[in-house]
Amino acid sequence: MKVLLLGSGGREHALSWKITQSSNLEELYIAPGNAGTRLHGINVEMKATDFEGIKNFIIDKKIELVVVGPEDPLVLGVRDFLESQPETKHVHIIGPGKLGAQLEGSKDFSKKFMMKYNIPTAKYNTFDKKSLEAGYAFLDKLKAPYVLKADGLAAGKGVLIIEDVKEAKKELKNMLVSKKFGDASKRVVIEEFLKGIEMSVFVLTDGHSYKILPEAKDYKRIGEGDTGLNTGGMGAVSPVPFATADLMDKIETRIVKPTIKGLQAEGIDYKGFVFIGLMIVKNEPYVIEYNCRMGDPETEVVMPRIKSDILDLFEGVYTETLSERDLEFDPRTAATVMMVAGGYPEDYAKGHTIFGLNEVHGSQVFHAGTSSDGPVVKTNGGRVLAITSLAKDLTLALERSYANADIIKYEGAYYRRDIGKDLQ
Repeated sequence: MKVLLLGSGGREHALSWKITQSSNLEELYIAPGNAGTRLHGINVEMKATDFEGIKNFIIDKKIELVVVGPEDPLVLGVRDFLESQPETKHVHIIGPGKLGAQLEGSKDFSKKFMMKYNIPTAKYNTFDKKSLEAGYAFLDKLKAPYVLKADGLAAGKGVLIIEDVKEAKKELKNMLVSKKFGDASKRVVIEEFLKGIEMSVFVLTDGHSYKILPEAKDYKRIGEGDTGLNTGGMGAVSPVPFATADLMDKIETRIVKPTIKGLQAEGIDYKGFVFIGLMIVKNEPYVIEYNCRMGDPETEVVMPRIKSDILDLFEGVYTETLSERDLEFDPRTAATVMMVAGGYPEDYAKGHTIFGLNEVHGSQVFHAGTSSDGPVVKTNGGRVLAITSLAKDLTLALERSYANADIIKYEGAYYRRDIGKDLQ
């Protein structure tokens, strides 16, 4: 099978690493990829949102399967575009169409969906520039802290959690009037704050049946002790110790099944991943958000724990025979530590040479924001490398990941040293 994987981050490196283990693979191309993905396939200088370029590449290379890593091409409608073209309508795609991708592309859409299908979530309301005063009044009715979410895509940074109501009102105005997050904050969802512990559940669906992949917990804040600004993710672990059989049964019964049935009821032909971000409040699951693709850095702990052939599972998706496919997990624990650029998630420099990659042992290094200059690997993003280790328990997995993170050097390198500590 000839496969094109779209994207350039740690998620895509982990996916390419997993895809190359399949006996069904003939050729793998990654667009645009990074310095790590070139170890597993052929990088293509093409943006994941260049739909015409993607179409022409599919025709030229006789691609049979397109796996969409990031959310942008999905929300923009890459599936719809390829299926509308006579030359590419036969190509199989892992990822929903534009309507299904609204689960992530619009917070308001996803909240309405949850309410309609009785999926547990926080109370909310949506406001725009014209209803700013109504937004202020709604904030006055809530208890601190206050949760403000940009309706559209904001690269994982469009959520603000604020303790003071005056500050919340100021930020609401910044988002709606001053366009703090650009067009993404033309509308803002204000939510009731849920106090609990976060975890992520990942579902692969063919539109009818589904498989629940290994769950994970990620760490969003830049600072240790979950302090500082939100990031795209500073680390992750899988499995999650508190994800008991009882809790997972509640998640499947109350959230996963109604989500898949809701998509069917809406006439949405959803083939791909559903990422469900959860808040666990006194052992009761509530949905914080949906994503229409795998998470990052969660993919870097989920993929190493899947023992099954990923292309076989993908074949089950596009042939609608997923229920007949086997999904087997590695019982060991995976722990990922994300190494980032100095200054991230605010301004940071690129182009620093990375040293020590060849000295890593006992861990898998997934590249997130890197580029290659011949044999030299350089930083090329805010999140640079994801150091992932599999071990018999969380303590040993973390020890290995941190030992190897200490070996890798580049100017301004930073990583949290408390990933997974709250679970030990």
